[in-house]
Amino acid sequence: MRAGPADEDAALLAALADGDLAAMRRLYERHAPWLSARLLRRCNDPDVVADVLQDSFLALWRGAERWRGDGEVAAWLWGIAVRRLVSRLRGRRAAVVLPLEEEADPGTAPSAEEVALLGVEYGDLGSALLRLSPEMRAVVQATVLDGLSTRQAARLLGIPAATVKTRLHRAKAHLRRELAGGLA
Repeated sequence: MRAGPADEDAALLAALADGDLAAMRRLYERHAPWLSARLLRRCNDPDVVADVLQDSFLALWRGAERWRGDGEVAAWLWGIAVRRLVSRLRGRRAAVVLPLEEEADPGTAPSAEEVALLGVEYGDLGSALLRLSPEMRAVVQATVLDGLSTRQAARLLGIPAATVKTRLHRAKAHLRRELAGGLA
């Protein structure tokens, strides 16, 4: 039976805990691209994202032996990165937002993802998300906006997978009602 990516990540993390720098390089090559993309969804400042990414891998290197082995390395690493980003942005005075169309370079239009994320942050959906309980909002953030599986979100949030599914189901129903103007 061939080992899957999660098994390979676990073996690499164990090797890293033993001081293997080649394992660190391999983990970085495997995870930095998707981590960077997901972090950029939350903060469009590439310098901040680059710093957070480096801090996250430094924390991984320093704390590799603390991984318990009962989840996916990717979910654990995402948790580290999100906490680093939140910590980094907490001290900033102004929120980092995507540029408006008129502020962008001439000849470049915002991507569909940028437009969608602006709608999530500032549109009706953003207000509806803010009215969710923090528990439901965290599940929506992890599964819908960050693209984690139910199992990964459960590990990240420290709750059972069934609870993730229940909260997501309730959150979607709540959002449907909110966006339909309370008619649904």
